[in-house]
Amino acid sequence: MEKEFKTPRTVYVGGNGNTERIAIGGNNPVTIQTMWKEGIIGVKDNPSKIEEIVKQINSLKMLGCDIIRFAVPDMESAESFIEICKASTMPLVADIHFDYRLALKCLEGPVGAIRINPGNIGDRDRVEAVVNGCRDKGVAIRIGVNSGSLPHDLRELVEAGKLSRAVALSQTAAREAAVFDELNFDQFVVSMKASSVQETIDANEDFARKFDIPLHVGVTEAGPLITGVVKSTLAFSHLLKEGIGSTIRVSLSSAPENEVITGLEILRECGKRAGGVTLVSCPRCGRMGFDVHGFMDRWQNKLLSMKKDITVAVMGCVVNGPGEGKHADIGIAGAGGKAIIFKKGVIVRTIDEKDADTVFEEELNSL
Repeated sequence: MEKEFKTPRTVYVGGNGNTERIAIGGNNPVTIQTMWKEGIIGVKDNPSKIEEIVKQINSLKMLGCDIIRFAVPDMESAESFIEICKASTMPLVADIHFDYRLALKCLEGPVGAIRINPGNIGDRDRVEAVVNGCRDKGVAIRIGVNSGSLPHDLRELVEAGKLSRAVALSQTAAREAAVFDELNFDQFVVSMKASSVQETIDANEDFARKFDIPLHVGVTEAGPLITGVVKSTLAFSHLLKEGIGSTIRVSLSSAPENEVITGLEILRECGKRAGGVTLVSCPRCGRMGFDVHGFMDRWQNKLLSMKKDITVAVMGCVVNGPGEGKHADIGIAGAGGKAIIFKKGVIVRTIDEKDADTVFEEELNSL
């Protein structure tokens, strides 16, 4: 019996300049993306700002991010983006809308990939110019389609109730992919994003039944942290379990670190990522004798960036400490101004709470 969904071909992102070459699709691991949250005008002539940006890029990489996308709305931003690409080892994607010349400008540097929405780039000759430029430079493209850029005929059918928005998204992506196929360019990824979980699922399923093109999965404008995490988890887990999705981006009105952490946890729970640090912490209650929230705020990103395959438990009291966290490789809990460090459920240190961070780090490094 034929598989319901196509196995995606492989597309390569990066590999230019100092950047890593990342394989998307095929049997390769699902990659995690995020988006830079700030404008980059004026960065090109500011070495200290470039250094600051690259430092944050490297921090995101340590958390598990594979690719970062930057908005490039004007020529000055394009020039800054090129300088950032030169300093980064992570592949960076230029997000282009409306002006195809911005894409051509970015191709002058070691860009990882170009993201365009053919629906707002303009005439076919402009799309061809971008495709030819990417082919010459060995740069991949992401075709981004959303409900706000549906072709006029499909939009009318949706408004008349004759076609679902999900199928319209899939058909729009298919039309754009056909142009790339006519140009004999196969190094591209497709994304079809909606703010609705079900529309996102339906659009990606419809497309994956027909094409072997790698899919970038995301719920667009998913909302603030909690809303966005819920929507993304529902959509991603459904699609990933069907084998749909070669790269993901959790879109949150929150810090990029939270997008990466959420994406990583979704992949782990769906069996698409293994290893790394697993965090276990109690939600806190009136019995709390240890500042779980404060400790997690200080330690979360550092722990998740570690190259260790361990479970860490942070518990609010001695009742839940070694007991519920006994499977953890290392844990901490406290009460009455004291903190305990335990390993595999056995208490190894009892200390003053003020020394908790220092002693916890010592025991962590000993693992």
